Amino acid sequence: MFYSLTGKIVHTDENGVAIDCGGVAFYCFASVNTLKRVGGAGDAATLYTYLYVREDAMDLYGFHDRHELECFKLLIGVTGVGPKAALSILSQFEPDKLALCIASGDAKSITRAQGIGPKIAQRLVLELKGKLAAGFSGTASEDIGAAGIASASGNSEEAVSALEMLGYSRSEASVAVGRLDGSLPAEELIKQALKTLARF
Repeated sequence: MFYSLTGKIVHTDENGVAIDCGGVAFYCFASVNTLKRVGGAGDAATLYTYLYVREDAMDLYGFHDRHELECFKLLIGVTGVGPKAALSILSQFEPDKLALCIASGDAKSITRAQGIGPKIAQRLVLELKGKLAAGFSGTASEDIGAAGIASASGNSEEAVSALEMLGYSRSEASVAVGRLDGSLPAEELIKQALKTLARF
């Protein structure tokens, strides 16, 4: 029904933003990441929107770019994830970082989003693996691809687990290991991955 809204911001709060479009102000629930980008009262802004219809309400959700909107649609398609939970996840993670968590099977990091427990996080990983990778380019695309490779290889998986025990997140470890030759012994993968991780 609504593709996007363009107008002047008349109000922002911790949950969303109101945009005046030709004399009518539309309130959109938004993630923290979107709220950081749209500006404040008086600024011109464009939000890509999603209208969520329930029996007792019609809520409008706004996003600073189409990547975030597409992520939101995928998230609410997962059983047990409603729009508020999806916004919580997108407040914690930019779309590329969320795609990286999904590709690497990093359910633990996803639980950092408010209100997201281990069961929901694991379900997100299982249902969205391979679905969030499309549409990214450059370093983000390379990292997501590397994370997916690492989670699919025996030696690489062993190296990733070892790096997790050393305190790295599964996402970080998967990217570092996924960029290496998966046929190397796990010990060598760990050694080379540690050199890469030490640079950051």
